[in-house]
Amino acid sequence: MEANLYNLNIERAVLSSIIFDPSIYEEVAALLKPQDFYHPFHQNLFRAMEELFREDEPIDEEFLKEKLELKNQFDENEFLEILAANPLSNTAAYVKEIKEKAIKRELIHLATDIKKITLEQDLPATDAIDEVQSKLYQITQETSSKDFKESIEVVKDTLSHILKMKEKGNSILVGLDTGFHELNVKTAGLAPGDLIIIAARPSMGKTAFSLNLAQNVLDHNKGVAIFSLEMPAEQLLLRMISAKASIPLQRLRVGNLSDQEWSEISRVSDYMSSRKLFIDDEGSINIHQLRAKLRKLKSNHPEVELAIIDYLQLMSGGSNKERHLEISEISRNLKLLARELNIPIIALSQLNRSLESRTDKRPMLSDLRESGAIEQDADIILFIYRDDVYRIKEMKEKAKEAAKRGEKFDQPIEEKKVEEAEIIIGKQRNGPTGVIKLYFHKDYVKFAEEATETVREYEMKESHIEVPPI
Repeated sequence: MEANLYNLNIERAVLSSIIFDPSIYEEVAALLKPQDFYHPFHQNLFRAMEELFREDEPIDEEFLKEKLELKNQFDENEFLEILAANPLSNTAAYVKEIKEKAIKRELIHLATDIKKITLEQDLPATDAIDEVQSKLYQITQETSSKDFKESIEVVKDTLSHILKMKEKGNSILVGLDTGFHELNVKTAGLAPGDLIIIAARPSMGKTAFSLNLAQNVLDHNKGVAIFSLEMPAEQLLLRMISAKASIPLQRLRVGNLSDQEWSEISRVSDYMSSRKLFIDDEGSINIHQLRAKLRKLKSNHPEVELAIIDYLQLMSGGSNKERHLEISEISRNLKLLARELNIPIIALSQLNRSLESRTDKRPMLSDLRESGAIEQDADIILFIYRDDVYRIKEMKEKAKEAAKRGEKFDQPIEEKKVEEAEIIIGKQRNGPTGVIKLYFHKDYVKFAEEATETVREYEMKESHIEVPPI
């Protein structure tokens, strides 16, 4: 290997500095891992320091020597070389140099892997590209795969997580705030690494509900990525502005607005412009392209903490497999991607028509299209159900049949502006199932916890703001 890909003197100086001043170990360990050192003995020594630190033992010559001898890893000459190196007053620049060279070595290894993947492995081109991109993403995120985590490491990480939750002072949330209190209580929020499926029959409000969740995440100054396979970005944003401004979507689409509403639209538009919202509306996208795009976006914008795919059945697996196998591949890859990027991924899904023939049309897990893979991979499955959708549909069909018979249909078809909705938790890997009652405000395409005439009136009432006349 080229000499400019490592510097043994710098490695010795950093290790020597830790031995002479163990208080700096934690600062160095936050930036370096054992394999960032080039020399095998240096790797073993830094790993021994890591173990002593976890065991709350002194990081000194005697304890390090004892730890290495137990593993038959001690080298007297190399150890003396390190002790002879001059300790550093400021290790930051040297630690950075070690890291830089380690990354370059990883890139050299990646180049070798690319050759191996391309020439030796019998993979389709898209799979080969995806594997290379995954390895490159790992390098950019300064992560590396491990064979196993030892129990002491798992316990330490678990206790750190519990303490972190305690410090947050929130007895409900672990993940992202959904904006709905009862849903937060039952799910503890949208957890990093989770695959969340939102499923419903057409016109139940899948997109609206996912955009409501996205808006709440944006309102907390976190980034959201949306892959819209069904509608253009402009239509999505119109829905979000309608919900945020509480201005009917239909009037917003045709521009039929009062001066006050134009002012409100301007205010909300400025607000949305300042949020970290990213929309991909390419329409046709396969799982490999989605993974590559989301990895790149997350790498460039670490503030992205939620991804939404609208919707699952419109995606392709990038192969010629049977459809149910493609869906299996897509759902599994989305789950792996959520874990890799450490963000929740929401995927919208259609339901089978079979439920339409039931008396009780509330969805069940078996109603999911290609349900086996989706049900297995998802951490949370939420169903959306609005009884009024079926009530109105049934009444319209009766009116149509009466008209065919030449009869008069006397029962008025009442379409409510605010409909009761149920968010059914059909599956939750780490929590309870159940039903959350919400209200769907049809004019604003928005789910809310209140059935007030307009969402804006409720929000202003809660904020003690006078509601302006429309």
